[in-house]
Amino acid sequence: MRGIRRKEKAITDEKIMKKILAEVAYITVALCRDNQPYLVSLSHGYDPDKNCIYFHCASEGKKMDYLKENNVIWGQAIVDKGYIQGACDHLYATTQFKGKVTFIEDFEEKKEALTNMVNKLDDAPDVLIEKQLTQQSITKITIGRIDIEYMSGKEAKEAVISL
Repeated sequence: MRGIRRKEKAITDEKIMKKILAEVAYITVALCRDNQPYLVSLSHGYDPDKNCIYFHCASEGKKMDYLKENNVIWGQAIVDKGYIQGACDHLYATTQFKGKVTFIEDFEEKKEALTNMVNKLDDAPDVLIEKQLTQQSITKITIGRIDIEYMSGKEAKEAVISL
């Protein structure tokens, strides 16, 4: 695998890469089938102990068609730190990852994944969990798990002005 060209921007600390995955609201994943790419942005939950990302989706559609043929994905989580006026530069921190998607059938893991996502995204997670995470809703929802096999990170901390 090719390494990062701008070594000074590399994030090598796995804890920082995992923190980015845990904090961002959305990730973007690239899927491919029949040599045709497809990008999808997903709300998600990240489990740092299992080093996996959970997402929910419809049980059919374009994303599912792609994943049924090829479950290997590349993804990115980015923290946008803003454009630097007058410098033609942008500050950011990102984690890129490669992984394989599987769909969860186990009720307890589905419940854990949904709880993870709700806790991350909702301002009143306890209320939502009690109201909506019922036996019936958990059973019928489709939950994907991305098991991360590789991560890299990159960060632009300051504007680079070149003449």
